[in-house]
Amino acid sequence: MTESCSVPRGVWAIVREAVQLVRRDSGLYLAIVIYVLAGLIFLNAIGAADRLAFSIYFGSWISLNGFVLPTMAVLADAIFIIHRFNSRRRLVVKRVFSTERLAYSLSGLCLLTALMIFQGNFTSVKNGMSVWQGGFRYDVVQANIDAFLHFGTDPWRWLYAVAESDRVRAVIEWNYNVFWFLLNFGALFFVATSPMVASVRTRYLACFMAVWIVVGNILAALFLSAGPAFYGAVTGDTARFGEQLAFLARGAASSNSAAFYQQYLWSLYEAKQTGFATGISAFPSVHVGLAMLNALFVREYSRRLGAVALLYVAFVAFSSVYLAWHYAIDGYVAAIVVLAIYVVARQLIPADRRPVPSLPARTVDRPVAAAAVF
Repeated sequence: MTESCSVPRGVWAIVREAVQLVRRDSGLYLAIVIYVLAGLIFLNAIGAADRLAFSIYFGSWISLNGFVLPTMAVLADAIFIIHRFNSRRRLVVKRVFSTERLAYSLSGLCLLTALMIFQGNFTSVKNGMSVWQGGFRYDVVQANIDAFLHFGTDPWRWLYAVAESDRVRAVIEWNYNVFWFLLNFGALFFVATSPMVASVRTRYLACFMAVWIVVGNILAALFLSAGPAFYGAVTGDTARFGEQLAFLARGAASSNSAAFYQQYLWSLYEAKQTGFATGISAFPSVHVGLAMLNALFVREYSRRLGAVALLYVAFVAFSSVYLAWHYAIDGYVAAIVVLAIYVVARQLIPADRRPVPSLPARTVDRPVAAAAVF
């Protein structure tokens, strides 16, 4: 009887501690509420209330954060315990799955659920930006600035002079559409649910949201451009990027094809319909922005890993130009803006003082490295 009663008590203890942690996240929840309300007001004011995209993310977001990433996290914990500890494995398992640790993870999942609504609002606002601007006004200006900064030549030509290859394209497309996604949303899940990085949790999540809002909505809406892939459609000049798009079209049959996804976005734009990750904007690049954000936080842990992460930022920036998603300046500006967001956040947001489960000394030694890079 006592054993059967201990299970509900244990669950209640986890829920009670998770509620306390959720309360500590009240500032982040409030920011999400304000952002969503601002988005709804914006869409209604410009007559684009039909561009709402909240329901689109429910299935994929819950699958990713409720099953895929938790499964990967449990497997990573298991592998770490098996390879790092011998006689103390049972103790480590007990600590890893303690009430405090599970409560921390539960509070993180609650916040990730709120961020699902946040992402839906981001896509909704992005869908409305072209309605507000009446089209894409800044492609010619941005493309010309791009060429000016790269010795009078559109930068994709420099890249194709050394890397115009179907195999190179396939690798870059896989990184841009698959690996980047796992890396950045895996990092989000890790920071939200793992006490290993409790001290930077609030600051990272605030920066994460700021990147989407400032880079992906505010700056994108003010200087709205469609990008090289759609340059011909919005300017009438199909020759400038025609050779590049013809090369990318050779891989259209691939599941990771940039050309295929670009066609998907444009068809929905023309039909004035909303879909998964719809909305077209090039300047600045959120892809580069999020990679830069993670590189800056990784650098706090290790300068060497930070250098590797910054190289990855450069690779993502080059990839965005190679695949005709962005002008090069989109990546440059995104990196600078995210650096500014990061510096301001370090000044304004103090380290979290959250209860962290007490683990054996060696458990907080080096696992942060692998998790932070993931």
